[in-house]
Amino acid sequence: HVWVSVTLAMAQVREIGHQLSKLDPEHAERYSLNTEAYVEKLNDLKKSMHQSLDSLHKPPIITFHEAFDYFAREFHLTIAAVVEREPGSEPSAKELKELIQLIWDQQIPLLFVEPQYPQRIAQIIVNETGISIFTLDPAVTGPDSPDAYLQIMEANKETLVRALSGS
Repeated sequence: HVWVSVTLAMAQVREIGHQLSKLDPEHAERYSLNTEAYVEKLNDLKKSMHQSLDSLHKPPIITFHEAFDYFAREFHLTIAAVVEREPGSEPSAKELKELIQLIWDQQIPLLFVEPQYPQRIAQIIVNETGISIFTLDPAVTGPDSPDAYLQIMEANKETLVRALSGS
């Protein structure tokens, strides 16, 4: 999930553009121009996200699965625990009890789920702890449009602003 870091997404776009230019030298200039235009959009997104998020209080958070490590590093978030280590592998009763205890012990206020996964376990956690729940999208599904990633990440920024401003 390296692409969830905008910085690493820029590196991926540059590498894709470079490889396309090597494979199709006849259109290398077009690939280069398109790559740099998209990297510029990503850089603007990154700046906007940092402007919105850097000054906010960032308590430890819980994420539903391990999609946001790179994102957390880029935006200085601390992930205290992950609900599902592997997609679709619900925590055991013991693991769920330990997670709930961690939330109580560390007074963790925020749980971030993903739109791609069922919310049953997240709802149990909310019911047991009162933790606030928000949705972050790791951009693995969604619309097939040129600006889909930018729109998803912009929505993630707005979600984080709401979540962190209320914590």
